[in-house]
Amino acid sequence: MPRKFGEIAFTPEVKTVQEQLGSRQTYDRYIANGSANDTITPTIEEFIAQLDGFYLGTVSSNGYPYIQFRGGAHGFLKVLDEKTLGFADFLGNVQYITVGNLSGNDKAFLFLMDYRHRKRIKIWGRAETVAGDLELIERLRVPNYPAAIERAILFHVEAISENCPQHIPIRYSETEVKAIMAPLQTRIAELEKQLS
Repeated sequence: MPRKFGEIAFTPEVKTVQEQLGSRQTYDRYIANGSANDTITPTIEEFIAQLDGFYLGTVSSNGYPYIQFRGGAHGFLKVLDEKTLGFADFLGNVQYITVGNLSGNDKAFLFLMDYRHRKRIKIWGRAETVAGDLELIERLRVPNYPAAIERAILFHVEAISENCPQHIPIRYSETEVKAIMAPLQTRIAELEKQLS
């Protein structure tokens, strides 16, 4: 069990419920003996490079959480170093809720999901928006992705937790389904040609 995750997620209220429901001692042992899990490992970097989307959570000044899906080309979420992730903030619906939330509270959360392989990674940290840094924006740009970039968002990692796949449904993207179907469609075309 990652220690930093427990330090952030297991608030006094969570610990009280764990105590009431009988899991507190188990988690105390895991946290006491666990590694920090507060850096991006090569395995996690490889996982991130395959993603074409993730969920970003921020907190508003009125205390409500806000979750937003961020999508782009595979690899648009980039590992800048073992403690920093970054991505280009593409022009969208111009509500600017995430940007506004981060201006008042930099605590943020990334929920990275790979439905096909039933794997998820949760990352707690702090995020910041960076406008006008052309060198950083170029570093985060995805070649041949047509969306306009308004700014960069940097995510500073504080804790990472990888979860079990127990309740994750298997889902495939349109691109993955096309790749799976291509050999079958080729074979069908060959058989239809033989029949005619």
